[in-house]
Amino acid sequence: MSRPTGCPFDPPAEFTALRAEEPISRVRLWNGKLAWLVTRYDDVRAVLSDPRFSSDMSKPGFPSHSEGVAVTRTKHPTFLNMDDPEHAVHRRMLTRDFMIKRVEALRPRIQQHVDELLDQFTAGPQPADLVTGFALPVTSSVISELLGVPYEDHEFFQRQSGLLISGTVGPEEAMVAFDSVREYLRGLVERKAVEPAQDVISHLIEIERAGSITRDELLNMLSLLLRAGHETTANMIALGTLALLEHPAQLAALKADPSPTAVANAVEELLRYLTITHYGRRRVATEDVEIGGTLIRAGEGVVAANDSANRDPDAFPGNPDELDLGRAARHHLTFGYGVHQCLGQPLARVELQVVYPTLLRRLPELRVAVPVSELPFKTHMVFYGLFSMPVEW
Repeated sequence: MSRPTGCPFDPPAEFTALRAEEPISRVRLWNGKLAWLVTRYDDVRAVLSDPRFSSDMSKPGFPSHSEGVAVTRTKHPTFLNMDDPEHAVHRRMLTRDFMIKRVEALRPRIQQHVDELLDQFTAGPQPADLVTGFALPVTSSVISELLGVPYEDHEFFQRQSGLLISGTVGPEEAMVAFDSVREYLRGLVERKAVEPAQDVISHLIEIERAGSITRDELLNMLSLLLRAGHETTANMIALGTLALLEHPAQLAALKADPSPTAVANAVEELLRYLTITHYGRRRVATEDVEIGGTLIRAGEGVVAANDSANRDPDAFPGNPDELDLGRAARHHLTFGYGVHQCLGQPLARVELQVVYPTLLRRLPELRVAVPVSELPFKTHMVFYGLFSMPVEW
């Protein structure tokens, strides 16, 4: 399903009719197989919270995003594609590093990253690309420091990550990219084993030495954290900035009240409105389950469309297709729901809460340098966003 022409922030228009008339419907995937598309908010939450729907991509019938994504995640699974109790065991290993209190303590350091990189960005010529010149460097520098990855290698892992989240890259190219990241991380782990630091890599090495995970599992986990830790939030920085610039009344309201409460609320509404995880949450039924009056049989795939759920008027009263920074949107499903909710959401929230008001304060005349119709959007990537966004200030 394609996004509406001229409306880069909206999900496919078909969702509106489906939510009203056929909220659980059959769809054909990229490989010709059929799956159930779930579009209503309550039904999406029901799927994501029901342990009878598996996240294991190796199970027959799983509706994978693409051939490239399927082969890498099946060969090198992480807790993202595990079910409990194995999922809980692996996820718990990282809870300490991404808990809210720990991430909040990083806020001053994140602010320092943002200020320094914005200094560099504004010192260059105009127009400048907000994606490659600011958004990606911010998120890459933050996740690199947290994990213990040298930031000077950011161009390498950004390039490989782009291949791994593409919906069009074939299995061979995807595996080459994945293996190159694993070998890069293997070298870092070997060095950290000799010279540990206060970072996630060193923490996971301790867990490995205790016998709780293997070296392969450690590398797969680090690859996921590195990839998701910079790519998702970078897309939200650029796309969220564009959404604000294209909604001047909302932009003016945020400028008028940049208080922590107003900024936090604005971030939640932008997360809901944009829903960059636009390929849906994928599951396969392990037994017969009835959702919203529809029987989904064991072995049938399910695409829980969280972008559609985030535009459901029953969950978000008023007009959910409008950006409204005053809306109470904290219950959105952008980070998923249930046991597989995004582990890094506290970090993403703090980064966005720092970036948006800093950008608006320091660049009050920020504007897009080309027509929005000329901007290249990531329609075929696992995470929606912009490849580039030339701006002036």
